[in-house]
This record gives sequence, C-alpha cells and structure tokens, in this order.
Amino acid sequence: MQEGLAHILLVGRSMTITRSRIESSIPRKHGPAIAGYEKVLNKFFENVLQAFLKHVDFNVVRCAVIASPGFTKDQFHRHLFLEAERRQLRTIIENKSRILLVHTTSGYKHSLREVLDTPNVVNLIKDTKAAQEVRVLQDFYNMLSNDSARACYGMKHVEVANERLAVQTLLITDELFRNSDIAARKKFVNLVNSIKDSGGTVHVFSSMHVSGEQLAQISGIAAILRFPLPDLEDIEM
Repeated sequence: MQEGLAHILLVGRSMTITRSRIESSIPRKHGPAIAGYEKVLNKFFENVLQAFLKHVDFNVVRCAVIASPGFTKDQFHRHLFLEAERRQLRTIIENKSRILLVHTTSGYKHSLREVLDTPNVVNLIKDTKAAQEVRVLQDFYNMLSNDSARACYGMKHVEVANERLAVQTLLITDELFRNSDIAARKKFVNLVNSIKDSGGTVHVFSSMHVSGEQLAQISGIAAILRFPLPDLEDIEM
C-alpha cells in the first residue's frame, strides 16, 4: 500500500491473485487541510480494513504482510489493531504475530518481489513454491552479476549449455509449455527431460507469479551452469 492506494494480493502455490484494489484521493497534509487529511486517511484505512477482513482468512494463509514506503504501513497497522480491540475482531487479535510489516518502494503489485525477498517473510514461507521461485531467480541474477560465464538465458544458449552437460539448474516458465506450436512445445519438454536425465534441477515458474513475470521478460528460459562457458556469448540467440 501507499497513501491513497492499496492492493490486497493472495500469493498461492501457482498464482498471485489481486483480491481488492482500494483507491482514495488524499488531500495534502498542511495548513487548514490537515483535519481533512486525517479524516480522508482514516476513511481510506477503514476501506482497507474491510477488504482485509473479507479476503484474509487465517485458517488458510500462513502470514499477512502489510507493505509500503514511508509510514503508511505503520499507520494502517496501528489503525488495524485499535479497531480490532475496539470491535473485538478476534481473527485479527489472535493472529497478531502472523501480521508482518515490510518496507517497499511503492504500493503497486510489482513491489511484491521486495516483500518475498524480505528475510522474516522468507522464513515463514520458505517451503512454498512462490518462495522457492523467488530464491532460484535471485540465485540466477547473482550468478549473472558475479560470474556471468556460469549463467545464460534464451533457448539457443540453454540448448548449447545442455548439449555440453553444463546445466545445473533450469528456470523455465509454464507459459512456454502452452505454446500453440506443437513442435516448439515438444522441444521444451525434451529439454526439461534431458536436463533431468543429466542430473540437473528444473524449476517451472508460474507465469501468474511475480517471479514468473520477471523470467518471462528475459525469454522465459534461463540456466545456472555447473562450470563456465565463456564462449556462449559469441553464439547468436
């Protein structure tokens, strides 16, 4: 969230669903307008609280994260617990320890990656598919930055790396398996089976998760290699 904007997102095993988007025009906080600012902000928080109660079921979710730039998250967190005490909202009171605060750069959906990268969130969701995807993608980017000859992306480069039995970890989006071209689809399936047969690990990313969206931006297929292949960069993709 950020002042005047909130998204309630449910991060599931295979997709991220936007359950609610709350928007409100918040007046500037100075001079005579400050009373109006407090009133409108409280109304905005109340709308977010109602959406939170409607869509967050603690019998199903592992944790709830309130994330924002600045102090918006802290202000809403305070509002949430004051109202929970006042109205005796047991579901909020009893699950206080499962509601976390995280700093993000904005209230837009793309900031979800920052949430999933936060250590205290990672500890709570570390065995979920969404968390594994985020971690593997981060490993790939770290390798690309620190030892670029041991990371590659794009079908051609990954194929060549596989021919040399160099693929340690394959990252591929599920979207590629829905290709309307049957021959192309078969190619991806054969690649996955070949990498598994040679002892590699395969992670199929959901295109409906933020990490899957990121992988799709670099062709939807990437690999971390067992050993450096510096000449890959000379091969046209």
